[in-house]
Amino acid sequence: MLYQNVFAKLHRKAVPVLLSVAVAGLLFSATQKARAANTISVIAAENFYGDIAAQIAGNDVHVTSILNNPDQDPHLFEASASVARAISAAQVVVYSGIDYDPWMEKLLKAARNPQRKIIVVADLIGKKPGDNPHVWYDLTAIKAFAKRLSDDLATVDPAHAADYRSRLARFQQSLLPIAAKIKQLRTRLAGTSVTATEPVFGYMLDALGMVSRNQKLQLAVMNNTEPSASDVAGFESDLKQHRVRLLIYNSQASDPVAERMLRLAKESHVPVVGATETEPPAKSYQAWVTGELDAIEHAVAHEQAQSQ
Repeated sequence: MLYQNVFAKLHRKAVPVLLSVAVAGLLFSATQKARAANTISVIAAENFYGDIAAQIAGNDVHVTSILNNPDQDPHLFEASASVARAISAAQVVVYSGIDYDPWMEKLLKAARNPQRKIIVVADLIGKKPGDNPHVWYDLTAIKAFAKRLSDDLATVDPAHAADYRSRLARFQQSLLPIAAKIKQLRTRLAGTSVTATEPVFGYMLDALGMVSRNQKLQLAVMNNTEPSASDVAGFESDLKQHRVRLLIYNSQASDPVAERMLRLAKESHVPVVGATETEPPAKSYQAWVTGELDAIEHAVAHEQAQSQ
């Protein structure tokens, strides 16, 4: 499945131009503090990577996330020169890759540092441009990122290597209930037909064994291209005829076609589950993903009860 990304053409929720300025100030202040305190600095493009980094790094490292607001569309972020200068002071930088956050690649080129450790999460699991870019919903990617981060921190800061390894083990242990829940749900949900406005939750749906329909329309919405009339008609028919058990809706990026399908799902009494591209405030990665799985379980159970 080709997931071509053309984020520069997206027309979604408006994000104030001052956003990049605010983020720049936050990053610059954070990295200045880290430098003054002679502390290791890690900068994450997205806040779920930053959260995981903080769990593994502990108090020995200063972690800052660039994108951390679930109400903003990550695709519309515009970084400034100040953000690039802040990144230049970081010893470790992490981002998703495969065209999800191309602005980070540009920033790194503008602030070259041969000593800096760069972690591209999609590369860790062999994903290439054209693959689904939402790799953080793949536990394999998250485990690979956590291990790589622990190794890189131990290289940069060998005095605390044992601490990083210990916290990595604790983080890996914390993922076991999520893996167990996925396995449990798969026994009940495998083969269940669902649909989505975008392939944001695609890796998790695959892990659950669920069948995601209307892939062409999902890609059109993600890439801000016009879906064909037949794809739109097929999507609408699936909702009206209840050929799908639920709709996964990207609540963080609005699109006229997606909003139309959301309204139709509600009118057709098809359960809707929102999936975001940024970790919600005051939640850990573990709590966020567990909450998404709980929502899927509840929605399908509710639909089953309604149909009986």
